[in-house]
Amino acid sequence: MTTESKFKPYVPADSDMPEFTTRALIIGLIMSVVLGAANAYLGLKAGMTIAATYPAAVIGMAVLRMMKGTVLEENFARTVGSIGESVAAGAIFTLPAFYIAEIWKDFATVGHYLESTAIMLAGGILGIMFVALLRRVMVEDVDLPFPESVAAAEIHKAGQAGGTGAVYLFGAMVVGAVIQSLGQLRVIATEWTGYVLFEAKKILLVKSKITATAQSGLVLSSPGVSPAYVGVGYIIGPTLGSLNFSGGLLAWGLFVPIMTYFIAPGVFPKLDGVSTSQWMTLSADVWRYIVRPIAIGGMLVSAAYTLFKMRNSLITGIGRSISDVKKAAATGEEIVARTDKDIAFNKILMGIAGSAVLTLGIYYYFAQSFVAALVATIVMVIAGFFFAAVSGYLVGIIGSSNNPISGLTLSTLIVAALLMVALGMKGEYGVAAVLGVAGVVCVSSAVAGEMLQDLKAGHLLGGTPWKMQIGDIIGVALAALVMFGPLVVLHQGDIAAGKMAKEAYVGGFGGPKLAAPQASLMAMLSKGIVGGEMAWPLIIVGMLMGLGFILMQVRSPMLVSVGMYLPLDTTFAIFIGGLIKGMVDMLNERRKHNDAQKARVENTGVLLASGLIAGEALIGLLFAAMAFREIDYGGWLPGKFAEGVLPLPFAYSLLVFALLIWILVRIPVANAGSPDEPAPPSGTF
Repeated sequence: MTTESKFKPYVPADSDMPEFTTRALIIGLIMSVVLGAANAYLGLKAGMTIAATYPAAVIGMAVLRMMKGTVLEENFARTVGSIGESVAAGAIFTLPAFYIAEIWKDFATVGHYLESTAIMLAGGILGIMFVALLRRVMVEDVDLPFPESVAAAEIHKAGQAGGTGAVYLFGAMVVGAVIQSLGQLRVIATEWTGYVLFEAKKILLVKSKITATAQSGLVLSSPGVSPAYVGVGYIIGPTLGSLNFSGGLLAWGLFVPIMTYFIAPGVFPKLDGVSTSQWMTLSADVWRYIVRPIAIGGMLVSAAYTLFKMRNSLITGIGRSISDVKKAAATGEEIVARTDKDIAFNKILMGIAGSAVLTLGIYYYFAQSFVAALVATIVMVIAGFFFAAVSGYLVGIIGSSNNPISGLTLSTLIVAALLMVALGMKGEYGVAAVLGVAGVVCVSSAVAGEMLQDLKAGHLLGGTPWKMQIGDIIGVALAALVMFGPLVVLHQGDIAAGKMAKEAYVGGFGGPKLAAPQASLMAMLSKGIVGGEMAWPLIIVGMLMGLGFILMQVRSPMLVSVGMYLPLDTTFAIFIGGLIKGMVDMLNERRKHNDAQKARVENTGVLLASGLIAGEALIGLLFAAMAFREIDYGGWLPGKFAEGVLPLPFAYSLLVFALLIWILVRIPVANAGSPDEPAPPSGTF
């Protein structure tokens, strides 16, 4: 391990520049809640989240520049503002699992709010305390490049030089909000679905002497008219977008038609005269109850494979975490420079102990067994510490956007579930305890990775670590207190919207519009291991499928499996976003842009895509809240709009895709600049 020598931050250590100010804290807290809620929306619908560091940096910089704030205030606001996304990631990966596993019969209760808040608070504080122990050694290690931290620091430096990308971010937010509003008000159609029925054929299974008449068909779907999904596809690119869409094609183009072919005769004894809507209902049921469990099996193997590929980094991270704590304990009192001061070591230990006691109370409440709660707490503290260190180490290598938090959490969940079985815990109490362990560890790991990324950016800029850590504690506390609200609004709003539209689907978590794939995986595994309710035949088929993907050297088996789990219109829209990014890459090559020009195109495009995501997410939360309050916004439109003439035919919705293509292709390419301009670091604006 090597460390930096003669490192000089952007702001000198002896500077008394304002940093932890009331305005910077308030701006950061607002961004923490808003960006956290936006990521909760995106994660529940698409199973993916985006790193909040860049949007928080740009928004904080734009607002504070109007107030003539300092670069350290901007750094502090970004640090606090981005932490809400990590709390949201931990929350959406685990809390909906309590409802999906039927531990919580009704999600929106005061008791469940208190339980969720305690889980998020305990996990968040633990993540911060663990990182405070490890910060100095990890941020000073030049073997860890911290790509996103360097990019975030350069955003602030560019702002000091007069550059800003706020106009692209906020402009795209407005576009995303308007498109989402038009869809919610049913001015435009947000999707089109059709069904192609194949003719009846005689089938003969010779050995079993079975003959039957069967029919099947294909469900056809358009891409969903969603700026957020298109933005996600743009960010992950054409290759990963294609992999995600391939899962949708496997689900709806292979598994569903084959299964309906053999199931239909038992469901429809007389196939003649069966309506298209009945065929579509059968196809949806086959996908929901058969294909999705197969996809979960694939996700399980894919998560294990992801961790296996990172085994060297994981082992190194665990080994480093032990030695780093020893070093922090030995030298913690010797640090005197402002840029090297963390929270005092004794206070860190007090924070860990307090969080552990809170966690013990949570687990005892869930398990109703002190021994089981104590074992779960010990597992959580050990796993939480190691995974916080590993999460931070992986962020240092690949950035928080690619951090496999769900895979780390899944490992903890399986260990906790096996321990609960060994202790004789069964039924709802055991399942609840397992999900509680997973929830705390997931939030802790997510917070640790995001915080270490921001601490590295602060290290480069000359921020004060203990001030950033205190700011994150406040941000985590606020996010823990309010994040349950957006989850309730989305869950209850989806249920209410379905009732208002008289649509024949069961809404809420795990439904077609709030798929929550990671939480569904957690719920199925915990119930399967502890409660003995695992759909093992389907899970095993999915595991074998995942193994097949690995043997075929599929780049990301997890993305393919998630694509099978998500609705087809979602993966299709993400695929369209990936194709748009591919178009931009082709134009870069055709125009022979150099590396500097490509970097400027990339940076502008990422900001635009992030703005589209945030704009749709925030308006989506607003309309979900109105549906939750049973506000019939359909009557707001005058004249023919209110008479049900709309939505317009789906062909008009294609204009939305044309607009998004223009925004995400024309604007970034137009900002390539001159080939003589120097290249900005990756991720700067």
